[in-house]
Amino acid sequence: MRKVEEYVSGSIQLAILLEVSAYPKPGNVHRTANFERTRYEHFLASAVGVGHTLRVAASKGRLLSEGRVRLGDLHIGRLIKDGVSSMLNWQHGGNTILGTLILTIPISIAAGYVWSRRLPDTSKLRKTLSEITHSTTSVDSVEVCDAIRMSRAGGLGSVDRFDVTTDSGRREILDSEIPLIELFHLSSSYDSIASEWVNDFKITFEVGYPYFIRRLEETGDYNIATVDTFLKILSTFPDTLIARKAGEEVAREISCSAGEILSLGGLESSTGRRKLYELDVKLRLSGNRLNPGATADLTASSLAIALLQGFRP
Repeated sequence: MRKVEEYVSGSIQLAILLEVSAYPKPGNVHRTANFERTRYEHFLASAVGVGHTLRVAASKGRLLSEGRVRLGDLHIGRLIKDGVSSMLNWQHGGNTILGTLILTIPISIAAGYVWSRRLPDTSKLRKTLSEITHSTTSVDSVEVCDAIRMSRAGGLGSVDRFDVTTDSGRREILDSEIPLIELFHLSSSYDSIASEWVNDFKITFEVGYPYFIRRLEETGDYNIATVDTFLKILSTFPDTLIARKAGEEVAREISCSAGEILSLGGLESSTGRRKLYELDVKLRLSGNRLNPGATADLTASSLAIALLQGFRP
């Protein structure tokens, strides 16, 4: 069964590598563009560093399939926290893939379950994923809070009455017995990673993954397919990281620009490519304030499904 863990973790790690390597993803770190303190190589190191955590997550799914662990004992929060710790230990560029880990660790558990049972179709994967995310506990909540604090990400910040970055907020979550799925529900209106959990990974399974496969079949080029998938997600769902930093109106304007690029043919067309480079330059004028980071995380989770389903570059 070790092959299951290796298959799942390898798929997720490759998804992280392909996502950050795709270029030019406007406003993101990619193979030809860095931020002042966070470089392309920091993402590569992060992808390597989280391998062990992803293998453990997949093994949890295998143990679940064998009846050796219960849904409520998967410790997703601890896995996310461990993944963030490894991410930080392997590079000095700070938070690189927190959102990606929040999405792909439960995917890894679900994949470990369905691949161990030799039922590797997306409908079964998504159903299992929903069961896993809805089985979380308040301990998972506070451990994800710890992960957010460790990464120093803007992240969830204050969730109604819970400030997830403070010890008092941590205690209140435990005292109120707020499971992680409920904590994400409270922040889902302004955080697309939280929304993805609450909505059974709708963007990943219904938008990103199928669009990537379609563009891959149309172009035969996985870089074009990845960049266009990024643009598709960004054009359909204004980036919530940008919205928190610069406001919802700015986020919507950027989404409109992404949609225009796709209407011109995306990265595959010369006109779309020119507009794409113009948008990339525009989004970098304010440092990383206009970085569509949530869109990058959703692109990575979409690629993860494609790789789990057999796509290879």
